[in-house]
Amino acid sequence: MTMSELRLAIAEELRFLLPPRRRTPILTVTWDGTASLGHVVRSAGVPLTEVGALTVNGSPRTPGDRPTRGDLIEVHAVRRPETPPFTPLRFLLDVHLGTLARRLRLLGIDTAYDNDRDDPSLVLQANAEERVLLTQDRGLLHRGNLLSGAFVRGSDPDDQLDDVLRRFAPPLAPWTRCTNCNGELSAVSKEDIQQLLDEGTKISYDAFARCGTCGQVYWPGAHHDRLARIVAEAETIVAEAGSVHGG
Repeated sequence: MTMSELRLAIAEELRFLLPPRRRTPILTVTWDGTASLGHVVRSAGVPLTEVGALTVNGSPRTPGDRPTRGDLIEVHAVRRPETPPFTPLRFLLDVHLGTLARRLRLLGIDTAYDNDRDDPSLVLQANAEERVLLTQDRGLLHRGNLLSGAFVRGSDPDDQLDDVLRRFAPPLAPWTRCTNCNGELSAVSKEDIQQLLDEGTKISYDAFARCGTCGQVYWPGAHHDRLARIVAEAETIVAEAGSVHGG
């Protein structure tokens, strides 16, 4: 089969997904004459979940379109904040993002997470429950049957949370979900749970909530100030992202 060449102009903010030697303004790739634009982009290393628009020689195209020899393909990043693919917006996180999962739940965002799931089961769950799959595994995002996913940027949980909030600007409802299991919290009287509390907690606190799914009890304890700062910063980020979207 005769191989032809195509030119890829990948947005600068997406080049980190490429091997270091290929992070150039214009990347020349071989093309077999049959592969679609989506296949060409994925083969270069960029999951389609990260692509906001494709143009060929300046004209809009779709991932299913087929290029021609010598075309200049421009790969644009997803515009932020991204329009939610599902309503309501819900997430599923892979096994490496446990801290991020707890923080999203702290903010009241419906977030599924299990620390013992393989790639096929993650994709099946994300599709069945209409959840956006969040991961740092490029291979997982390249799976053709995945309905919606996103690459989470950053190695630090603070940076990861910032990235997700700026990309999706999700509605927040802090302190309404269990960080342990994602269940919904409801207020509970001290009298109803006093058998679960130690004496120091009984004396020091009066406001409690309990998870309707796993029974975990919450109160504004020693870590409350740190968690409150996370919530306040998240609310600021989402407000900023929402104002960009509104503009």
